[in-house]
Amino acid sequence: MNIKIRNLAFTSALTAGALLAAGGAAHAQAGRMPQSSASPYPSPNAGPGPGAMPDAAAVNTVSDSDFAKDAAQGGMAEVKLGQLAQDKGTSDAVKEFGKRMVDEHSAANDKLKSIAQQESVNLPTNLNKKDQATYDKLSKLSGDAFDRAYARDMVKDHQDDIAAFRQEASNGQDPQIKSFASDALPTLQDHLKMAREMMHNVSPSNAAKNGPGN
Repeated sequence: MNIKIRNLAFTSALTAGALLAAGGAAHAQAGRMPQSSASPYPSPNAGPGPGAMPDAAAVNTVSDSDFAKDAAQGGMAEVKLGQLAQDKGTSDAVKEFGKRMVDEHSAANDKLKSIAQQESVNLPTNLNKKDQATYDKLSKLSGDAFDRAYARDMVKDHQDDIAAFRQEASNGQDPQIKSFASDALPTLQDHLKMAREMMHNVSPSNAAKNGPGN
């Protein structure tokens, strides 16, 4: 075999080896990467995939107008029950809390009425059945029994109110009603704190220790 033939054979061997190496690298690369061009990890900005359940916290199941109507009835109930607390309460804590409910919920009710008029929302003028039943129940009580029942109801009512107002403040569509809910939240949270303190003060052990009128 002459030099020219040996060089040709050597060159061919090198070329074949390079092709085999390239093919092996390509095969190995293909084995590491997914066949689809789509990334296996969703983009942080991508929306939920087909069949995904919506985030419950992001779904507002109550319309703005329904929220306003419920808030109006709840506000009326707080005022009427506050008046009852001032009349029938034995503890100073109950009487003082009742007065604050009358003052602050009356102001909130007036603000909501003004917004509802601008937004063409007709607010109810009477208590709903649940609040009327609560009023009727409390009106038949007196003394420590009234104080404890009123305090319990105020804690529960304000817990429910805060949940509803927080939902509207986060997910409401009407800017004015949404803003009303957001602005009212700190006051409602303050009311809940006071209601819990009132319930503690009128508990049987504390009521006996403090005596009537405390």
